[in-house]
Amino acid sequence: MTSTPTVRPPGAAAEPASAPPDQSPRGTRRGAQRRARWIEDYNPEDAAFWASPQGRPVARRNLGWSVLAENIGFSVWQMFSIATAVLASIGYGFTSDQLFWLVATAGLVGAIMRVPYTFMPALVGGRNWTVVSAALLLVPVTLLTVAATTAQPYWFWVLTAITCGFGGGNFASSMANISFFYPDKEKGFALGLNAAGGNIGVAIIQLVGPLAVTAGAIAVVGGSTGTTEAGDARYVQNVALIWLPFIALAIAGAWFGMDNLSGARANVADQAAIARRKQTWVMSFLYIGAFGSFIGFSGAFPLVLANEFAADTYRYAFLGPLVGSLSRPFGGWLADRVGGAKVTVVTFVGQAVAIGGAIAFLRAESFGGFLASFLVLFAVVGMTNGSTYRMIPIIYRAEAAAGHPADTPAEVLYRARRDTAAAVGIISAVGALGAVFIPRIVSESYGATGGVETALLSFCGFYIACVAVTWFVYLRRGTLMQRAGV
Repeated sequence: MTSTPTVRPPGAAAEPASAPPDQSPRGTRRGAQRRARWIEDYNPEDAAFWASPQGRPVARRNLGWSVLAENIGFSVWQMFSIATAVLASIGYGFTSDQLFWLVATAGLVGAIMRVPYTFMPALVGGRNWTVVSAALLLVPVTLLTVAATTAQPYWFWVLTAITCGFGGGNFASSMANISFFYPDKEKGFALGLNAAGGNIGVAIIQLVGPLAVTAGAIAVVGGSTGTTEAGDARYVQNVALIWLPFIALAIAGAWFGMDNLSGARANVADQAAIARRKQTWVMSFLYIGAFGSFIGFSGAFPLVLANEFAADTYRYAFLGPLVGSLSRPFGGWLADRVGGAKVTVVTFVGQAVAIGGAIAFLRAESFGGFLASFLVLFAVVGMTNGSTYRMIPIIYRAEAAAGHPADTPAEVLYRARRDTAAAVGIISAVGALGAVFIPRIVSESYGATGGVETALLSFCGFYIACVAVTWFVYLRRGTLMQRAGV
């Protein structure tokens, strides 16, 4: 059925986030809506509605399928974090800088794709876009299989890395969509869980990818995990092929198990207006230090381990994104209770301290200490991811109330939810540029000094800057954001 967009032109009164729950008998209007997978009446801020079968259970079902699709998207996005480490270990013929560029290219495109992806749920429906975005993951899976099995030139590998960026865009659309399903008081934990479920896809690819490559080698050469000839990449395609059944499951699950919300409909112009807001760019800067650190170190960590220590140590890299993913919901949960900005300023300090520990153990040539320091870093980064995402809806709710004092509480809430969903895309896109910056800074550090220490020192300085910005904008006494409890 056709839905009327709920976003009003600038200057017009905004309507509430959604109308009261439909009271029509089952099998009539609501039945038609459910068959069409569009829900017209959805109001999670209403306690009675949230407790009904049309409230929390619907949100949980959509969250579950969203997590699966986003998880696979992250795994596909980060396929080159393992593929490049394998290529380096077998001496495939690409230089170290070329390999870092493959990782950075996938990261760059993934960051760029988050901007259009964040608008798509509001334009075509969250369920509909999840189906499409999951299907697009078949493109990089196919190309990496071709590249690894037919000895393609470097440009073809770059093209493959570009299409891996489709998986990076999934995060923005998923977060924008799920934000409409939960009330503000539960958004921190819900969005943290949604993000963690996606983030852990990085750990899965870094754990399962090497095992799939090794299994392929054993099957072909009769028990040897080596290659049949120097530079043979025939087993790298397993890093891609293992995702085919899960992509099919995500497509089917989204098609049959998710919903579109008419109350989330909006046009691009209304959403794009969020780019003119100062808070959007302040949070984007902080999110580079949060999610940018997570995804950037996830991509570079395997190659750093292989370069600094034994070649096969990249197999331990999955532990970093694993602990970072698991700690993200805790950061959101803690921020719900004590405030996102308070948690964020402490975790940025923790990130700087963890980097300092990694530098000390690197100088001592201690693999165990270096790995442990990075695991602490990933754990703290995960908490920063959760706490910063809790800050976003509070920021835009405070601005909506301050900027439109004549609005009713329902109208303020509507503006805040619309602005939050739009801001998530821009903030997550800019933050994801860490997937480019970190591999490139690490590569330049190796080129200039032969090691990674210079890069680590620069990251430590950046985290200190993030501490200062968080305090000045969100915790400094007397500011709007401090009074709002951001």
